[in-house]
Amino acid sequence: MVVQSRLTRIVIGCVALTALAGVVTGCRPESEATPSSSPSITMKDQTPGPSATPVETEKPQADFEVPGACEEIYSAAMLAQLESANPPLNDPGVTMLSTENADLLEIIHGGAPTLRCSWGQPSEFGLATNVTAVDVDQETAVLAALPAAGFGCEALGDGTVCRIEQKGVTLDDKEYTRGETHYVGGGGLVTTAWINFAPEGYTEDIVATVWG
Repeated sequence: MVVQSRLTRIVIGCVALTALAGVVTGCRPESEATPSSSPSITMKDQTPGPSATPVETEKPQADFEVPGACEEIYSAAMLAQLESANPPLNDPGVTMLSTENADLLEIIHGGAPTLRCSWGQPSEFGLATNVTAVDVDQETAVLAALPAAGFGCEALGDGTVCRIEQKGVTLDDKEYTRGETHYVGGGGLVTTAWINFAPEGYTEDIVATVWG
C-alpha cells in the first residue's frame, strides 16, 4: 500500500516529529523485557472439594522461547550483511518503535518476554525489531488487526507475514520510504518498522533462523 503525502521534516534525533513520531530512529522508547524460558503454572480457583487439582495455564513462554540475544535471530549471512550495511546493532540513541499499530503495541508492552533489536544510528535510515512471545488468543488478535489496518498478509512457514509500505516527500523535497513487516506464528510475534532501510529477506531470515 503506497500513500503519497508531504509530512513534517524528518530529522536526526527526536526533534519536532509529529506525523512521523516513532518512525525516525531515536524518538520513543519501547519497553524491554528479559526473556524467560520457564513455563508458568498457576492454580485455578475452584470450589473446595476432593476433585480440585492444579491447572496449567497457557502462557506464551510455554510454547516459544524468545532468543536471548539479537545475534541469535539472524543467519550468519544476514548478520554480516546488517553489520556491513547499517551498523551498529542496538545503538542506545535509536529508540524507534517496532510498530505503530496500537493492537500490537499493547501485546509487546503487556509483559510477555520480548527481545528488541535495532540497526543504524539515530537518523532517517534504519530499522527496529521486536521478537515477542504470544499466546493463541494474541495470535488471533494480530491476524485480525493487521488486515483491518491495511496490511497485506500471506503465509510464511507455519505462520503469516503482513506488510505495509508508505512513500512521501519531506519539506526539503527529499523522498523517503517507510514501512512495517510483521510475522506471527509458532507462539511468537516478530514486529519490524523501517525507514529507508529494508534489507531483502530480512523477516524471512528471522523466521527461518528462529523457527527453523
